[in-house]
Amino acid sequence: MSKLAAAILTCAALLSASFCGTASAQTARPGVVPVVAAENFYGDVVRQLGGNHVQVTSIMSNPDEDPHLFEASPKTARALQNAALVVYNGADYDPWMDKLLAASKGEGRTTIVAAQLMGKKSGDNPHLWYDPKTMPAVAKAVAADLSALNPAQAAYFEANVRKFDASLKPWLAAIASFKAHYPKTPVAVTEPVADYMLELAGTDIATPFSLQSAIMNGTDPSPQDVTKQNSLFADRKVKVFVYNQQVTDALTQSFLSLAKKNGIPVMGVYETMPTPGFTYQSWMLAEVNALEKAVTGKVSTETLQAAK
Repeated sequence: MSKLAAAILTCAALLSASFCGTASAQTARPGVVPVVAAENFYGDVVRQLGGNHVQVTSIMSNPDEDPHLFEASPKTARALQNAALVVYNGADYDPWMDKLLAASKGEGRTTIVAAQLMGKKSGDNPHLWYDPKTMPAVAKAVAADLSALNPAQAAYFEANVRKFDASLKPWLAAIASFKAHYPKTPVAVTEPVADYMLELAGTDIATPFSLQSAIMNGTDPSPQDVTKQNSLFADRKVKVFVYNQQVTDALTQSFLSLAKKNGIPVMGVYETMPTPGFTYQSWMLAEVNALEKAVTGKVSTETLQAAK
């Protein structure tokens, strides 16, 4: 993704300084597996599976930060040196991880790449955590690797996988219910952040994918695509506008203004799990609930709030 170019270059510059420095990342207690997750939602799942038997460092954890402009630090590189397990997204979403791992001197480290588990590659929609099939696959892989690293707790990890899979049922039920009650709901989006979930919920994504891809990659969309997107709002052809709450610019702000002007509710989706108060499961469920409120009550949700 071209928005990440600056971050990748920054990573390369930081690596040599990091590994030549004398500081070291905090090491885990005996019997505790040190884990680094590139994104905090993967880190959250690892914590749910590993409990007190893991020490998790999540690199990207700020919901107010543009993930595309993330810049790694020497501290990040040092954490990777001490990690026994690393989990990241792949599919060009976090290419700085490949740079860091290639330069890291960590030995015997196990790596889980969600995109590889899901058979996704460069050019595919990389926002895999909105696909309900992704996290069960990641959880299974994490439990297997944790069991190999700490065999004495294998039964504990496997039991937590079953518990995790069961905890996704309310989210899956909410998606199925939305599809059953509001089939083919027309929506507009800025980027394909939540497209996997929106498609499973049966919505009709009216925004051209070429426009979504251009905004995601930081390139200029075609005038024809912008005109079509504007007409979706001006002619009230969509019932909801789903936008990337973490990445807005002049163009996306103009879409937001036009949607609001024409009485179309807006829904902000996130690339980083909102904190505090959310787990991966409650975050995903909150997104579906916000979508339903937009369709049934024309209620806008630009910032998610965890249930009290």
